[in-house]
Amino acid sequence: MKQRSFSEWRFVGFVAVAMCLAAGLLVTYAAMAQAEEQTWRPVRFLDSSGVHRTPETGEGRRYMTYMAQRRVLEPVRQEPEARRVVASDWEVLDPIRYENLSVFPVVARQEYDTAGFLTLDEGLASGEVLVSERGSESIRRSRGDEAMPRHRQGGATVNTLVLVNRSKRPLLLLAGEVVTGGKQDRIIGKDRIVAPGAEPLPLDVFCVERGRWSAGNDFKAANLMAHPSVREKAAVAKDQSQVWGAVRSGSTSEQTREYAAEARAGRAAPATAPQMSADAVGRVMAEEARSESYAKVYKSRTVVASVDSFAAEVERRFRGATRGQRVIGVVVAYGGEVAWSDLFASQPLFQRYWGKLLRSYVVEALARPQLQERATVGDAARFLAPLDGHEQIETEPGVYRWRETSQGRLSQIEIESLLGKVFTLHRVKVQRTS
Repeated sequence: MKQRSFSEWRFVGFVAVAMCLAAGLLVTYAAMAQAEEQTWRPVRFLDSSGVHRTPETGEGRRYMTYMAQRRVLEPVRQEPEARRVVASDWEVLDPIRYENLSVFPVVARQEYDTAGFLTLDEGLASGEVLVSERGSESIRRSRGDEAMPRHRQGGATVNTLVLVNRSKRPLLLLAGEVVTGGKQDRIIGKDRIVAPGAEPLPLDVFCVERGRWSAGNDFKAANLMAHPSVREKAAVAKDQSQVWGAVRSGSTSEQTREYAAEARAGRAAPATAPQMSADAVGRVMAEEARSESYAKVYKSRTVVASVDSFAAEVERRFRGATRGQRVIGVVVAYGGEVAWSDLFASQPLFQRYWGKLLRSYVVEALARPQLQERATVGDAARFLAPLDGHEQIETEPGVYRWRETSQGRLSQIEIESLLGKVFTLHRVKVQRTS
């Protein structure tokens, strides 16, 4: 066997060292690429309104393709995550029951300081917040300023308004809040936080006054929250025609549909008829709310007396049952179906919304049939269990993170504050009706 010379062994050693160096470079490059993927797009993209969106929709995918073709990489600020909740974070108390409505108070193990946040009703009433139609001529950025020309983006449109927060506090918006005026009444389409002194921003809304499109630009607070059937179609379905349908039908629940089918078939109904059926709502629209305004329908003489007396009795029982408790939200059931929950970061913030939330739950109760079944505390506690499903996330860096999680027929929407300490400001959970 031929012996290798020294020069041949030296060549073999050089090749081995070169291969080791190449392998090391490949490993380093792969690690750098993975880190870059976590720091740069395509995790989220920045839309024209300044919001980072996940590329789940067709629009998002088209945008990502366009950006990839241009080979443009834009850094996305990595925001800290709020602590993810577990079932032990809450205690569900015994329900307050009245007719077909069960309200389960929820007590939190931990609360956060929310005193610095402004609500929409408070801001509109004080003049610190302005909401107007797109295309209005001018707007004041702060209360002492002269009117300044607003950036025009065309004329008024049904599903977009313009909002300015002139206060020195961040503004919390909740999907389903009603604003009246303008060319037609609207409801807020999505939970959001608006930073103080922010530029005029486009506001996603849905129309709840189908029969009017008249002169008018500015909006005022209605101190009204759309009831769950309408709120779901805005916040979860995000569909204008479904919002209009829910306004006219009263309730879109399966309970209501089954009762209506039984009644049409002439069979014995399994429950007492809803007080506010679709026919009843139609009569109110014909007689007292020809423009089909949500606010006019549900504040009409025909409806308001029933809502007021029902809400007053639930409030009386709720106040007595929760005296001394730090209640931060509620789980709501109709008959045996747990349908909804609203949870806040603190007891004071919950109290600021409780009045109009309660009326919205009562409207839904009056629009559903009266059933004998009753949900239990265990049912309500299980309803609050964390979801493990598909997530969509939108972020305005340094201001808020919006997260929607869907699993089966359940949807949960969380709005997290990124202003200083990161925490979940509001959490809504829905048993979808479709």
